[in-house]
Amino acid sequence: MAKKALILGITGQDGSYLAELLLDQGYEVIGMVRRSSTVTFERIAHIQDRVTLVSGDLLDEVSLINILREHKPSEVYNLAAQSFVQASWAQPVLTGETTAMGVTRVLDAIRTADPDIRFYQASSSEMFGKVQAVPQDEDTPFYPRSPYGVAKVYGHWITVNYRESYDLHASSGILFNHESPRRGLEFVTRKVTNGVAKIKLGLASEIRLGNLDAQRDWGFAGDYVRAMWLMLQQDLPDDFVVATGETHSVRELCEVAFNAVGLNWEEHVVIDPAFMRPAEVDLLVGDPSKAERVLGWHRDVDFPTLIESMVLADLKILQK
Repeated sequence: MAKKALILGITGQDGSYLAELLLDQGYEVIGMVRRSSTVTFERIAHIQDRVTLVSGDLLDEVSLINILREHKPSEVYNLAAQSFVQASWAQPVLTGETTAMGVTRVLDAIRTADPDIRFYQASSSEMFGKVQAVPQDEDTPFYPRSPYGVAKVYGHWITVNYRESYDLHASSGILFNHESPRRGLEFVTRKVTNGVAKIKLGLASEIRLGNLDAQRDWGFAGDYVRAMWLMLQQDLPDDFVVATGETHSVRELCEVAFNAVGLNWEEHVVIDPAFMRPAEVDLLVGDPSKAERVLGWHRDVDFPTLIESMVLADLKILQK
């Protein structure tokens, strides 16, 4: 019989790439979606007929238990959250309910329905925040600088707690920034690549950004979901940093994106104080050596290739 996997957050960037990977591995894939008039299936439209979509909510543990009992997955991937850092200041309580408490509800549902289920928690490099060491690895102390980062720290530690308290196969991937043409427009990488495409096509003249000196460790989402899957194939659960080990500034992001279409970024980028964070995270760069050593994971797509592919994809979308 084919393995079954439940993906919470299947309609997001990571969920869509993970669903593709699992289908290629021969899994039966179930995806949980919230009842909402605004749910979009754009990212999974090409595979929607190959997955089973079920209704559930991170705010409702009973719905989670019912899904687990009915579909009996052997693996659960929790990629669902309020995942936009900027929005977490405007909606800190909602962010806590979904991104923090939601993890507890999933873990408790697994403990109740079937404790043999293997669980993956999407942790985040935003947990490091005001970094205490460079680069950051699995032993670097957390110092989150946003409600989102704080909520992710809770989700991370409750996963460790349930693993140690109830002997669950529960692993966390501390993923650094990972992007793709499927990234939401509210994220700075896609905001830049979409803005570049608009400027190239004469549909806009500028991009308004915040801190150009902020540095991130940016990789390709398609590479990172492979690490998620590898974690749940291990005999023992554990936590892993998934990153490229390289850092790039928002300024460099702009340079690469505009160069892809032969434009000078300095002529089109405007610094707008409205996009400055109340508490900035200036430098995030991960050490993926444990994931490389234990999981045999490696990234395939480098930074320039990633950003250029996003610009080209946005050009195609806008030209249509």
